[in-house]
Amino acid sequence: MILLELMKLYRIGELAKAADVSERTIDYYTKLGLISAEKRTQKNYRLYSSETLLRLDRINQMKQEKYSLEEIREKLEQWNKVTPEEHVTEKLNSLEIHMQQLEREVKELEPLISSLKPGQARRAFSNLMPQSLACIEALRIILNHGPFS
Repeated sequence: MILLELMKLYRIGELAKAADVSERTIDYYTKLGLISAEKRTQKNYRLYSSETLLRLDRINQMKQEKYSLEEIREKLEQWNKVTPEEHVTEKLNSLEIHMQQLEREVKELEPLISSLKPGQARRAFSNLMPQSLACIEALRIILNHGPFS
């Protein structure tokens, strides 16, 4: 069943619905070269692969992160050029940079946190803890399932 899903081809309307975008967006992204049709039917309908659906998800994620369409195109081209190992290394390096940034910010917060009254500190942490714990847990899982364990 999963193999059939991976091999599925979508017409533009089906792809738009599955990706939660408009058909015009699909046309626009095709013209920009962000996505491309896998093949055409005898009636000249464009057919898109399930990989295109995954690519649209990536594009939507990057748009939410405020990347421009040009930046998205460049990123997608880079991803097509790198091996999975290089991609993992790049992501790990990026995470390391982010963690160093977070470490600096935590050190800046330490004096402010220590000056809070217990009730104030509890309220401040109650707003952040679920997200922070989820992030820490995700990093722990990655590290435990990688070559580091």
